Amino acid sequence: MRRLLLVKYRFYTLTLSVLVVWMIFFDDNNVFSQFKMYRELGRLEDETAYYAQKLKEVEKEKIEVMGNSSLIEKFAREKYLMKKPNEEIFVIVDEDNQPIEK
Repeated sequence: MRRLLLVKYRFYTLTLSVLVVWMIFFDDNNVFSQFKMYRELGRLEDETAYYAQKLKEVEKEKIEVMGNSSLIEKFAREKYLMKKPNEEIFVIVDEDNQPIEK
C-alpha cells in the first residue's frame, strides 16, 4: 500500500514538474513573452499619455489662434515658417528654443 502511494506521489510530482516547465519555457504565453508584453504595454501607456498631453497643447493653441486673424498669421509664420514671396523671416528664440515675445 505504501509503495502504491509513493508511485502515485512521484507520478503527480513528475507530471506537475513537466507542466510547470512547459508553461515557463515552451508555451506561447510563457514567462519571457509575458514580460516582453508587459514592457511593451508600459511603453504604449507612456506614449498614450504623451500624445494626450500634445493633443491638449494643440487644442489650447487652436483656441488661442482661431479668434484673432493677426494671431493666425503669426502662428503660421512662426510654426510653419510660411512667408510671402521676396520676404525673409527671422524667429528669435531663447535657450529653450521658445520664441521670444515682445
